[in-house]
Amino acid sequence: MARIGQVEGVWRYPVKSMRGEELSEGYIGFSGIYGDRLYAFRSSAAPAGFPYLTGREQEQMILYRPRFKHPGKAARPPNLAEAESIAPGLTPVFADRSELAIEVETPAGELLAVDDPRLLLRLADGMGTGTSLALVRSERALTDCRPISLFALQTVRGLSEEVGVVLDKRRFRANVYADLGSAAGFSEDSFVGRRLQIGSKAVISILERDPRCKMITLDPDTAEANPEVLRKVARGHEGKAGIYGAVLVEGMVRPGDAIELLD
Repeated sequence: MARIGQVEGVWRYPVKSMRGEELSEGYIGFSGIYGDRLYAFRSSAAPAGFPYLTGREQEQMILYRPRFKHPGKAARPPNLAEAESIAPGLTPVFADRSELAIEVETPAGELLAVDDPRLLLRLADGMGTGTSLALVRSERALTDCRPISLFALQTVRGLSEEVGVVLDKRRFRANVYADLGSAAGFSEDSFVGRRLQIGSKAVISILERDPRCKMITLDPDTAEANPEVLRKVARGHEGKAGIYGAVLVEGMVRPGDAIELLD
């Protein structure tokens, strides 16, 4: 194994396309980070192949702040200690639905349960007549593509230089932000087709580069769009930034954990 860097941050997004939360530790399972993208909103105006409402259509959505009502119970599978004591692998279970309840703070400061009909009305505001939304819940992370995404801080800095403004890493909505030391921006692209170990146990197979969309143009604090971010990625990097992976071995990961290249 060769150490290539370390974990700078672990993030999850309890509701798809809403603001994420930084974790002191996260459980990486086959279906993704525990508690990641448990909920999404299906939109009648979206194409059948991708039926969810996102910040691409409703930019203000990224300013909504979801949080678990019982953060301690939402941190990791409730049977993790017992599962880890049984070789060879883990069989985690999710907490009861009530223990993974989510409330959402709107940009106006209202605090609503994720299934409150008033939240649907707020999200649908300005979308035009005839658009209906419905809440979707899944124990598998409702990601666009693969269950885990990784983004290097060096790539954030490189794109900042290309665009000419300092970019906030949160634009890229990764699960794991990696510090690759002296590596250049987009160095994570070289991991495609290889395996990474993160921390003492978790192993990820890196499958592809991450194709980007309008979401990376949105400032995470204001929702204001800077189209130049996506233009630079499209023209200079084939429209891709960051990498996607599938989990081969489950485990806990924390900021400061080593990232090692296995092959």
